[in-house]
This record gives sequence, structure tokens and C-alpha cells, in this order.
Amino acid sequence: MSSNLAIKLRSGTQKAHTAAENVGFMKCFLKGVVDRDCFAKFLSNLYYIYSALEAHLMKHAHHPVLGAVYFPELNRQASLEKDMVFYYGDDWQKQISPSKVAQTYITRIEQLSANEPALLIGHAYTRYMGDLSGGQMLQKIAQSALKLSGYEGTSFYNFEQIPDKKAFKDKYRQALNTLSIDEAIADQIVAEANQAFQFNMQMAEELEGNLIKAFGQVVFNSLTRSQNPGSTEIEARG
Repeated sequence: MSSNLAIKLRSGTQKAHTAAENVGFMKCFLKGVVDRDCFAKFLSNLYYIYSALEAHLMKHAHHPVLGAVYFPELNRQASLEKDMVFYYGDDWQKQISPSKVAQTYITRIEQLSANEPALLIGHAYTRYMGDLSGGQMLQKIAQSALKLSGYEGTSFYNFEQIPDKKAFKDKYRQALNTLSIDEAIADQIVAEANQAFQFNMQMAEELEGNLIKAFGQVVFNSLTRSQNPGSTEIEARG
């Protein structure tokens, strides 16, 4: 039985993908305008998201549906911990806390884990496929804008255990497409993927105040005026 889930996820999240690139924080980022404190805060929220997501994915590693697309080599928590040490120092845990949206996002992950673990696929897909695709471009922008050497401060985007990202993405999509799930579950997974995009957009929006403080309203407005056609979306199709 073929679910064609990867195909459904791609077409079902296209609008959300483009909308996510048109959030002010992302528009600035894609234009090479990155504030160090803002970026650190962005990664700190992701630290909490991935810690929760990965704990719950591991918990259901033997689930008949979720287990079939569980790839521990994707895990980001340890990489994000390295980034936290880089930006905040050894006592980073005392300096960071999840934002309001990040907390809501984590609650959603916990609810799904308790009630409908298969739907966590929508959240894993949105985050990891984005990290392996457009995320690679964001890493280069951050390294250049913040003058970072090597992977310092951008370990999050560095998938040491996945040397061939394109081959891995093909394998991941293949695993999604061959899941034994019915149409109703597939639709719910797509709905969760869109929900994940929503949370990610809201987390980026929470940072806009910090960006305006860093660069000023005029600069922020000029950077965010035009509409993005979805540049990482093009790359994500690779």
C-alpha cells in the first residue's frame, strides 16, 4: 500500500512554505541582514522544540507508522546545545527560556505524542526537510553576516551523520510514500505540517521587535516591503 504522503505533504504545504518566507525576520535573513542576539534567540527556541520533538519521536521509535520514518541521524538537540554554549557560554541553561509560541508548540507535540503519535510526522517533516533544504542556505547567510568561522554558532544546520543530503531526502520521501496509512490519517498529517509552519512563522514574528530595535524601523520596513516568491522553496524541491 502506497500512501504518497511525501507528495501530499509537498503540495499541501506549498502556500505555508511561501508564507513562512515572507515573515519579516525571514525576509531580513534571506537578504543577509542577521542580528546576532536575534539569531541566538531564534536558535534557543529551536533548542526547546527539537528537545521535545526528539524525545517524543524516540519514545515512539517502535510505533508501526511513526517508527518507519524515525531517523535518529536527523537529531538536532546536541548540535543546538553546542550553539547555545557558543552564544551564551557554559551557563546557557540559566540564560534562556522558551518563548510563548515555543511553549505552545511544545504542548502540541506532547498532546500528539500522548494521543496520536503518527501525526508527529507532520512536525518532523516540516522541520527536518526544511533544515536539510533551505536551512543549508540560511547557514551560509548566517556564517557570512555574523562572520562566523567554520560551524561555530551554526552547528544546528550541520548534519554530520548525513553526508549526502539529497540521497537522504530521497530516502526520507520514499519512507513517507510507502507508509501504510489511510487517506484520513494522511490528511491529518498534512494538517499538522501546516500547523508546524504556523508555529514556526509565529516564533519568527515574535523576534521582529528585537530586529526593529537592532536595525531601526526604517531599515526593517525597507527590507520587508517586497514579497518573496519563495526562494528556499525552489531549493527545497532539489
